[in-house]
Amino acid sequence: MDKVKYSDLLAKWLVEAGYSKCFSLGGGNIMHLAESVSRAMQLIPVVHEVAAGIAAEYFTETGEGQRAFALVTTGPGLTNVVTAIAGAYMESRELLVIGGQVKTADLCHGLIRQRGIQEVQGEKLVEVITKKSVRLDAPICRSEFLALVKTGWTPRKGPVFIEMPLDVQGRMVDPTDFEDEVDALAEPPLPKASDAQVQDIVARFRAAKRPVLLVGGGVSRETALQVGPEGYTRMGVPVMTTYNGASRIGSEHPLYFGRPNTFGQRYSGILVQQADFVLALGTRLGMQQSGFNWQQFVPLGDILQVDLDQAELDKGHPQIDLGLCVDANDLLQRLQGQSLGEHGEWIDFCNGVKAELPLVEPGINVTGAGYLSPYVFFDELSKLSRADDVLIPCSSGGAFTCSYQSISQKFGQHFVSDKSLASMGYGLSGAIGAALANPHKRTILIEGDGGFAQNMQEIGTAVINKVNLKMFIFDDQGYASIRMTQRSYFGGRYVGCDINTGLGLPNWEKIFPAYDVPLVRLRPGFENDPAFLYLFNADGIAAFLVTIDPEQTYLPKVTSRVKPDGSMESNPLHRLSPELPEGVYTRTAPFLVKKGL
Repeated sequence: MDKVKYSDLLAKWLVEAGYSKCFSLGGGNIMHLAESVSRAMQLIPVVHEVAAGIAAEYFTETGEGQRAFALVTTGPGLTNVVTAIAGAYMESRELLVIGGQVKTADLCHGLIRQRGIQEVQGEKLVEVITKKSVRLDAPICRSEFLALVKTGWTPRKGPVFIEMPLDVQGRMVDPTDFEDEVDALAEPPLPKASDAQVQDIVARFRAAKRPVLLVGGGVSRETALQVGPEGYTRMGVPVMTTYNGASRIGSEHPLYFGRPNTFGQRYSGILVQQADFVLALGTRLGMQQSGFNWQQFVPLGDILQVDLDQAELDKGHPQIDLGLCVDANDLLQRLQGQSLGEHGEWIDFCNGVKAELPLVEPGINVTGAGYLSPYVFFDELSKLSRADDVLIPCSSGGAFTCSYQSISQKFGQHFVSDKSLASMGYGLSGAIGAALANPHKRTILIEGDGGFAQNMQEIGTAVINKVNLKMFIFDDQGYASIRMTQRSYFGGRYVGCDINTGLGLPNWEKIFPAYDVPLVRLRPGFENDPAFLYLFNADGIAAFLVTIDPEQTYLPKVTSRVKPDGSMESNPLHRLSPELPEGVYTRTAPFLVKKGL
């Protein structure tokens, strides 16, 4: 049989595994892989390698079975994509990154710092932020390669990095030596709760007076769509979500009661803290979720946590009463078929608290004259959005936290962000990946001007690929969250956080026209602006500058105080700042008040 280039086999195997897109920036040490992949699938060039990794992650996360991977060269190509690898690792998301490397004869093998030109030991550099990191110094067969690839698929997803020297990519091989027939793509079954464990959970719900179902990102969007509003109604208990679980239920559902978080919704935090039983389903319960004062998370009740990673169940914070290392999706499917008890009085109480503590709290935030309150902005955006929109809140700063505090999501929408790493600059690259995975839907990006500036070179990538993308940039002349921290802890002595303290940001009115992107500046009343409404509802790419007060505050939030010894102490979730008036707190938190909390 005629010999073929090994990189041609790899491209063929990737297509078999479901990969249809490759995000890449060219380089000499991936020239064989790039050429082969470009003939097997669509190769999308990016301007910076970090964009390749982020776009591939978000494409796969929102693609409903579609997959993309990132292809980067050695040296700076690898170091540039490390942020994307770390973000996917912390968010437990699938991400395949294939990296080039110098020829095997030029490898330093750790004996010296570098032998080959641009050589960096990539597989060593990223091994602590991947599920698998390997260098292939010789061709391997189909089943071995696909086994490496699918390491990132289950049971707890994560990135996989495969590094390949240039001479291995280009080697001419007999395909019969490598095309074995082992079914390497079969996914092993996940551990499932026993019937007895399911019935125990049902019994706990039925015995509880104030139960809560907290749905995390470990519950897939596919499962949530299958369960649907009817499934939550049958269960008959209050439902809350984590940030990553935000799109698992619509805010319009009568049993939905928000997103408790350190930067969450006040009414939701007060309610979850008064629960006497919480089923935390598909969430690792990190400190963003429980609060840094995790000792007081759900202080009046028991927590049953379901997660596929036993280490998350054993970590000791927050304190849980029972941990089950089983598939959260299977468990939700089995629970939604039955009633979890009569909880009408508790649901009525939750509705009362929700009504008394609205998402847009009057009088607690400062917005200067002529500026648009971000809370009002998100309230109006929620009304204008469609049920099939893909929403990409950026991953840090005021624009991100305000998104999750204020958006009222519709059932069917898809939310994706990357809060665990909280790196600025995620938004645009992620939105490009999501938009390419969902060409018949509208993708909405919300990003701060400081974060957008970190990756704005990818405007060109969005334009040339003709994505249906609406970009909202909070124009507040700097880093809102850093400014707020310096205002809170250092008396407003600002350092390196905005234009006035030396941060160089562009004139946005000139940047977008340079890429032929239509631009509208939004001010109060934007929801009735015909120019905005036309661009927002038309297909194609458009940008909107949201005019935000540089001194805008972002409240409520968990705050900390500096103790005399210099250490920090945080408030629990039911004590978001600013504190509620005593009478309001007594009415909305009677179970906590009774316990002196």
